[in-house]
Parts: sequence; structure tokens; C-alpha cells
Amino acid sequence: MADRGFDLENRLETLEENDLKRTLSPVDRVAERGYFAQPSGSELPVLEATEALVFASNNYLGLTDDQRIQDAARQAAATVGTGAGASRLVTGDTLVHRDLERLLAETKDTERALTFSSGYAANVGTITALEPDVIFSDELNHASIIDGCQLAGSNTVVYDHCDVASLRTKLEQRAERATREGREPADESWLIVTDSVFSMDGTVAPLDAICDAAEEFGAWVMVDEAHATGLYANGGGIVQAEGLEDRIQIQLGTLSKALASQGGYIAGSAELIECVLNEARSFVYSTGLSPPAAAVASEALHVARHSDARERLWDNVAHLRDGLESMGFEIWGDSQILPVLIGDRRDAIAFADGIRERDIVAPAIRPPTVPDGTSRIRVVPMATHDQGDIVTCLEAFRAAGEEVGLL
Repeated sequence: MADRGFDLENRLETLEENDLKRTLSPVDRVAERGYFAQPSGSELPVLEATEALVFASNNYLGLTDDQRIQDAARQAAATVGTGAGASRLVTGDTLVHRDLERLLAETKDTERALTFSSGYAANVGTITALEPDVIFSDELNHASIIDGCQLAGSNTVVYDHCDVASLRTKLEQRAERATREGREPADESWLIVTDSVFSMDGTVAPLDAICDAAEEFGAWVMVDEAHATGLYANGGGIVQAEGLEDRIQIQLGTLSKALASQGGYIAGSAELIECVLNEARSFVYSTGLSPPAAAVASEALHVARHSDARERLWDNVAHLRDGLESMGFEIWGDSQILPVLIGDRRDAIAFADGIRERDIVAPAIRPPTVPDGTSRIRVVPMATHDQGDIVTCLEAFRAAGEEVGLL
């Protein structure tokens, strides 16, 4: 009988040969430093004896082990329960969810907000619920946006990364096509989708110019603030920093990065939320966000808005960027994400190994995650790193760079 299964062994060997095989390396806690275990497959991991500084986490404000945040989780678990128990449309809707959504809407300056079980679910659910006829998508958008476009069955037009001239050309071409076919452009629903901060490049989308183009052609704009929520004006994102709340119809983000929790959200008009609440399969058919996760996000958002955590993060970003650039490294982006361009995939892996040997965790990002020739070390400080931690990181980069021959 023919074997109609899958040759998993050969697939794993191919990944290994191409330096593409990833492994899991458990850590004892999620914070600015921790003890890591070597990859152990299905065996019980054994933590190393040396503590490492973490410069690879999206825990930007360092709130995962903040006492206030942990207390919020404990209180929610004790008073509401550890899980929602059902879809929000059945019995999984609680006052903790409503409090978080009220605070998100206030922060994002919208009528309402809605939380999902993950940022991925928020992107896929929102895009598929709207079912745009045409989506104009930045070429470096997150995989959840790309998957949402595919699942929606929309005609997806990709424009060059953060290039408004490219976007305008695509919009014009689509409008001209409609005219040639004897249709009015307004017969189609158009959605422009972009991340605000791009996670692998650290670049920031030119949202004001994107809004100008959208308004000229009558398109809606959807912005994923996953790597910006909590870090900018009043705990908001790039949309708030640039005062674009009235020009962007859909704001989206995660609770799992700066807000130290789990889940995702969208924010916008009351009509948008009602539509998505009823038609997004990833919301309707998922158990609601756990009450402790919702409570954690609420407390973290409060801390982001009313403490000096954001200022401490940006001070660390400036110090680290200046130090790396003074060594001669090329740093991309304009955000808290500092991609150190290495270029060659094997050089990047060797460099990351050298940094790790010096007890700094900052992994190599390589193809297929990024294009060939642009392998990099993705460096991200946290608000909870002190100045000594930043200096230690810079010293490790210098020593590893000299060892590998990059400096």
C-alpha cells in the first residue's frame, strides 16, 4: 500500500542543512534577565547556572514581573475565575473584559474597543469580517495580516514598504482599471492595511501620508499597533503620537507585548465593533480572553499611562542605539526595535552565538523571516534594564563583533 503520509524526517534534515531549524529554549521567568535551558526536545529542560540579560523580548516596559501587574492577575483569578469558560457571546463576557475595553477605547480615542484571544485572531477576524473587495497591504506586514487578506478572499495589492508613492500608484492603477471596465471605483470597498511599527525592521509607517492617500481615493485605513501600543502618547501608539485618531477607521493591536498580557484588540466606531463582534469567526468561535489576562492588560495600560516606564524605555533605546552606532554597526528603524544589520546569514548566527556566550540574549533573524542578505541581530531593550545592563550589552557586542571579524 502506498504511504500517503508525510516525510517529516527529510523535511527536518533540510531545515537543518539550511540553518533554518529552530529550537525551544525555556527560561525560568519572563523579565529583563533569566536562566535559560539548552534545547532538550521533549525531555525535561535543565536550566543553565549562568543568568543572562535579555535583549530580545517584546516585554518593552518590563511589566511581566511588576508586582502591581501580578496582583491584578491574582485578584481577577480569585474574584472572577481563571478562564472565561465560553465564547463571549455565550457566557464568557465579564465585567473585567468590559473594563479593559473601556480603557482601550479611551486610550485610542474611539467609541468602542473589542478584545480577542490573540493579536493574530484580531487581525484575521477583523479583515475577514469586513471582506474588503481590495486590500492594499505593505509588503512587510505581519503574517497575521497576510493570512487575514488570504482568508478574506480579497484582491490583495502589495505596495513597497513604507512607500506612499508606491501606494498611490497602486491606488491609481486600481481606479483606472475600474474605469476601463465600466465600473465606478466606489463600487468596490478598499482597505489600506499597515503595521505602525514593523517588528523586524524597526521602521515606522508614514501614517499621515497614508491617510492623505486614503482620503483622496476614498479608502479606509487599518493600522496594527502591536509594537506601539502602550509606548507613545498617553499610553497609545503611533496613531496617538501623530494625532490621527479621526482619520484612521480601524486601530488594532496586541496585549501581549508592552501590556505584559495575552490577547489582541481592535478599536473604532460602535458600528465597527458591532459588525466584527457578530461576524468575526475568530471572535465568535473562540473562548473569551481569560479574566486574569484582561485584568493584567488593564493594569499595565494604567501603568503605561501614569508612570515613567515609557521614558525609561526610550532613554535605554537612545543609549543603546548611540553605543552600537559608535562602534560602526548599521542600525535600522526609528523605534524601540534596533535591528543590527549583519548581512550574511552565517555571520549573523555566529555573531548571535558570540553574544550568547557573553550572557546576552539577542537572536539572529535570518531568511525566510527576512530577505537574503539582510540577516540581522534584533536588539530590544526594556524599561527595566539599568544603565549597567546597557553597558554590559554594548561590551558583549564589541567583543563578539571583533571575534567574528565584523569590527
